[in-house]
Amino acid sequence: MNREVSRSFPKSPGGLGWAAAALALLVLLAAAGSAWARTGQTQVRRLGVSRVGDTTLLTVVLSKGAEARVTPQSVGGSSLLVVEFPQALGQRLPSRLAGDDLLVRQVKTETLAGGKGVRITLEIAPNRPYTFWKRTSPLAGGQTAFLVGLKAEAAAPAQAQVLPPGALGESPPPQPQAEPQDQYAQTRPEYQWGGGAEAGSGRLAEVRRLIPRAQSLWNFLESGGWSVSEDQEYDRPGQRYSRGLILTNSQFPELSVKVAYIPSVTAGAPHIGMVTLSFDQLRGDTADKYRQMRKMTFSQIKGKFDDIGDFFDDALKPLRVDLRKQCQQLATRWTPFLRQYAQHAALGNTQVAEKIMGHLK
Repeated sequence: MNREVSRSFPKSPGGLGWAAAALALLVLLAAAGSAWARTGQTQVRRLGVSRVGDTTLLTVVLSKGAEARVTPQSVGGSSLLVVEFPQALGQRLPSRLAGDDLLVRQVKTETLAGGKGVRITLEIAPNRPYTFWKRTSPLAGGQTAFLVGLKAEAAAPAQAQVLPPGALGESPPPQPQAEPQDQYAQTRPEYQWGGGAEAGSGRLAEVRRLIPRAQSLWNFLESGGWSVSEDQEYDRPGQRYSRGLILTNSQFPELSVKVAYIPSVTAGAPHIGMVTLSFDQLRGDTADKYRQMRKMTFSQIKGKFDDIGDFFDDALKPLRVDLRKQCQQLATRWTPFLRQYAQHAALGNTQVAEKIMGHLK
């Protein structure tokens, strides 16, 4: 049985290496797709398969955001990863694409019955466990890119493989999380996992559904021009993990609102929803230098500083002090917005809102 995990924040030795290569591919695909006439229905305009470091990348360019489903399947002993856009139309798509000769053998594209809906099937190489992640990204001209990244994992030892019951005269070892996840699926059927359509088109419908208690906050943000610029998720077939979205607004380029949703894994346990307002989009020499230094490895730190404490006290601390002053200046300029945000985030509790504002001084 493949151990497949969908991750939104993939890590690679090159840091942003795969992202830069993926961006280059997106630019090429988006440029080619922008020449097509726009219609009222979502269109799958282009797709491509590339190899970026140790990741196989499927890139799909759509005319706008659309619902997407990614489902691992096993058919006739073959391992498949099926990507479906049930509400989209195909536009001159190739019926077959070559894979990467390592993890993905080939990619098949087909239009669903009735002419509406596109299915993209990735045929995985035999006996190749893998993890996968998926994400959406806005493109120029209102287009949306849907990306699926796959990474091969080391094959599990023969004795660790999951066998069908009775194959060796005994049942396979129990899976500790199987029962809680099944209970969760039965008690929480209303949540349809993977709302990429709302995230891709910038609407706040998904965050409203994930954290309904914060409707007042979502109304305030949406009326002020905030939209979803990025959505991410961590998913394992048959189980449900966290979902993350990032809201941005051109009026406040240094700010972002981060939404994290963690569904319960035990029947009766509550879901967890977290909303964070962050100045993480701050720009300038100080902010850039701080980000670069935070990425330094231990060996790089030892090469420049005699002691790890010197790195934090002499290098990072002065930058943090400067960044705090910059954030306070912005907070002063944006006090009306921040005060309203705090009131909505505190669910109308004035004392809590004032306490939040007090920490910004």
